Amino acid sequence: MPNIAELKETALSLRRDIIKMTCAAGSGHPGGSLSIVDILTVLFFREMRINPEMPGAPGRDRFVLSKGHAAPALYAVLAARGYFRRQLLETLRRLGSPLQGHPDMRKLPGVEISTGSLGQGLSVANGMALAARLSGSRSRVYVLLGDGEIQEGQVWEAAMTAAHYRLDNLVAFVDNNGLQIDGPTSQVKGVEPIVDKWQAFGWHVLEVDGHDLEAIAAALDEARDVEGKPVMIVAHTLKGKGVCFMEGQVDWHGSAPSPEQREQALQELEAAKEGQK
Repeated sequence: MPNIAELKETALSLRRDIIKMTCAAGSGHPGGSLSIVDILTVLFFREMRINPEMPGAPGRDRFVLSKGHAAPALYAVLAARGYFRRQLLETLRRLGSPLQGHPDMRKLPGVEISTGSLGQGLSVANGMALAARLSGSRSRVYVLLGDGEIQEGQVWEAAMTAAHYRLDNLVAFVDNNGLQIDGPTSQVKGVEPIVDKWQAFGWHVLEVDGHDLEAIAAALDEARDVEGKPVMIVAHTLKGKGVCFMEGQVDWHGSAPSPEQREQALQELEAAKEGQK
């Protein structure tokens, strides 16, 4: 199992890949991809029981990227974990590439479900968790939602379902970066108090700094000990995390960096890597 220093280095590498692939594509969603990198790093390199050489193994843990527009982050971590060649990242959003604008389970190993239409991922994750229970599997299911996404009514129907069936093999994250495509979530449609709402819906709720790898790992450790309830981890994050001119800027929700901005971002991330040594 990698240590925290190794996980931090992996997270920086994933951020570099996100910048490179969105620049090469000339489109994509770098802001919300960068905000979830640390969560994905802990999940795919420390937490989940997965085998890239057998992506369809029945007993595997499953991950659902409900906020499917953050596909660059998922693609970066799948490549780093060995599900496919890293060179494929350069083909993001190109005609014929399996790396589509949103994840497609029919085209890429490691993608458990096609996502992109917001609000549906938790319902799918519920089904996976129920199926695991009925089959006697030890599989755990992890799902990542956006904070703007939880404005969708289906999310709360799914929240009730998970609590009703006491799905303690289900762990959800909310990427609480405070921004969505139209602006601050507080102005578009306020979602606070997030913690109180999920608790009221019968979930065991934890709060973490979504960029603190140790805190994320500790929350996941605690989640394993919870019985009789699904777990929600509210991760407080920064959109565009790791690239100073993207951080906290809604314009980077769905805009790709120019070649000049690419170089600026990569230099900053390289400097951060050197600073960790």
